[in-house]
Amino acid sequence: RARAAVSLPVLRKDFTVSDLDVCDARLMGADAVLLIVAALDDHELAHLHSLALRLGLDVLVEVHDADELNRAVELGATMIGVNQRDLVTFEVDRERAAALRPLMRGGTVSVAESGVGGPADAAGLRAAGYDAILVGESVVTASDPEAAVRALVDG
Repeated sequence: RARAAVSLPVLRKDFTVSDLDVCDARLMGADAVLLIVAALDDHELAHLHSLALRLGLDVLVEVHDADELNRAVELGATMIGVNQRDLVTFEVDRERAAALRPLMRGGTVSVAESGVGGPADAAGLRAAGYDAILVGESVVTASDPEAAVRALVDG
């Protein structure tokens, strides 16, 4: 349904852990899949990354710390997302993305994920060099989601 509703690229934001998950994303019309470094060993990460690319999908490789970022860089990821939310405690560290951005290679599409509460957060991430933000909660819980998105984009 998402594919039919928008002309923008669609990311399957899920725990992608198998070939079937990647193939399902393609069949459902997604343009990209999310690979979470913390959920995959190096072999699984490389295999799923390669499969997704062969199927014509873009890959957003999600990291949470410098070690995971190094794994993503070694993989050759061209789009890396820094999730500011801890997967275990669900606490948000709004400084994480800014701290990790300088460790990315030039030419990498950088995405800041989670913990974007409003326009000031979005502006700070733009200033830190991020190309995009992945936002969920602050838009979904807004009384006017369209206005919330507009405020994030317009700053």
